[in-house]
Amino acid sequence: MGGRRLRCASPACLLLAVAAVVLAMPSLAGARTRRYTFNVTMATVTRLCVTKSIPTVNGRFPGPKIVVREGDRLVVQVHNNINNNVTFHWHGVRQLRSGWADGPSFITQCPIRPGQSYAYDFRIVGQRGTLWWHAHFSWLRATLYGPLVILPPRGVPYPFPKPHREVPLMLGEWFNADPEAVVREALRTGGGPNVSDAYTFNGLPGPTYNCSAADTFKLKVRPGRTYMLRLVNAALNDELFFAVANHTLTVVQADANYVKPFAATTLVISPGQTIDVLLTAAAAPSAPAFAIAVAPYTNTVGTFDNTTASAVLEYAPTRPAAARSLPLPALPLYNDTSAVANFSANFRSLASAEYPARVPTAVDRKFFFAVGLGTDPCQSRVNGTCQGPNGTRFAASMNNVSFVMPRTTSLLQAHYQRRYAGVLMANFPAAPQRPFNYTGAPPNNTFVSHGTRVVPLRFNTTVEVVLQDTSILGAESHPLHLHGYDFFVVGQGFGNYDAANDTARYNLVDPVQRNTISVPTAGWVAIRFVADNPGVWLMHCHLDVHLSWGLSMAWLVNDGPRPNQKLPPPPSDIPRC
Repeated sequence: MGGRRLRCASPACLLLAVAAVVLAMPSLAGARTRRYTFNVTMATVTRLCVTKSIPTVNGRFPGPKIVVREGDRLVVQVHNNINNNVTFHWHGVRQLRSGWADGPSFITQCPIRPGQSYAYDFRIVGQRGTLWWHAHFSWLRATLYGPLVILPPRGVPYPFPKPHREVPLMLGEWFNADPEAVVREALRTGGGPNVSDAYTFNGLPGPTYNCSAADTFKLKVRPGRTYMLRLVNAALNDELFFAVANHTLTVVQADANYVKPFAATTLVISPGQTIDVLLTAAAAPSAPAFAIAVAPYTNTVGTFDNTTASAVLEYAPTRPAAARSLPLPALPLYNDTSAVANFSANFRSLASAEYPARVPTAVDRKFFFAVGLGTDPCQSRVNGTCQGPNGTRFAASMNNVSFVMPRTTSLLQAHYQRRYAGVLMANFPAAPQRPFNYTGAPPNNTFVSHGTRVVPLRFNTTVEVVLQDTSILGAESHPLHLHGYDFFVVGQGFGNYDAANDTARYNLVDPVQRNTISVPTAGWVAIRFVADNPGVWLMHCHLDVHLSWGLSMAWLVNDGPRPNQKLPPPPSDIPRC
């Protein structure tokens, strides 16, 4: 009987066979189509005693929470009712063969113009945890953002004790001015932009700011219960320290990937990153309420928002004291790079039988990207000069190439149609053309080149990228985000990367898997990924000021040989340029 083959020819038999396959795959069993509608409208909001009109989704700030399960199809119908162009990015979603839904303007789509609509349609494959969505046009994400929660398939537990409650906590920035006016003025003058006026918890600044005691986020807990905080750094331009006074947090996820749990009293989270932590309320709390606080981490030579925002952890059923009187948790100094390095060193993939770490051990192509700021000549003077270093204009680059955004079509459309001329060049340098002491004395010439240059990759190429910070205009951390992929962080360190010695210390067993990683101040980080998702994928600094100055590049991943390895045609409603 072992060699006998059973025939299944009837429609009913075939249907049962397909059902059996689906049920054998937890990520597809019970999968649903979840539909949301985003009406982008202006709404009047008051913070810090300043009332102004801001772009919102459905009149809410922050925007609505999206909840899906692993394996679900998500359809978000966007109607643009404001006077700005807009696109939306589903930050961290792999977008397997659905690059048309990724969202960065002029990369995977042309913007949604005022009065137009577009349906983002994609499936959540092999991911669970906290991600988020945000606008990806100019600086509109200052107010257009919200959480994207991916639950495991039904019946699949977390690899840690189930919390009593789960709370998304969006960490943001508030500008009294219009952020669009802020970036326009910075690009006009060539100088650094004006900084934000406050940090926020779910849109609320809290009692450390002027007339904001009533605008305080409060997390109510019960003694002895465990809560999962789904943390997202949605700030435009600042990495943030985070702590809860008198409480230890347990980190369990990063960028929708499970990690080996570890305890921490202070976290650091970069723009674009998500971290899920467990907070166990004390059985016998020493006070009825405790402060939650965020403050910036930076080594910038320019100005920054050096303020601290606070929220409140309230124990039920006691009535807490006034939020303003709560002592803040002790946070590191704003430039404490060692605290950041010590925290970052704790992250390890779960690397279990259920959630293995499939780290590429062999590499097909290696890249070395020098990342940092630079300058442009002052060609269009404002009041007789430009406001960048020594009368120049600020710029930013990778391998001295400052990215130029196309304006007549999207890169993905050009790639799909194979019409590259006048749109892009497939010659982004694999390493700096002129190597120098990246973290030492800066070179005499700080001018950058410009271009829409991409790296073409064959399907299934295994890639290693070393991202090296530079001190051209002062060393600082750069949170780099890769669209369309997760990557493994196989190594990091300070100083200049040394292939002869640093490669031998790579972690190829259980490195953390992320979609956004901060290049250490005056240091380097090495990542690996397999280019198994066809399309055009942006990689950029998630400090929007640096993105505006050109700190980005793109990977052009070609189709594979099989039908399920090819980029499908664009949807019929995709916006036109």
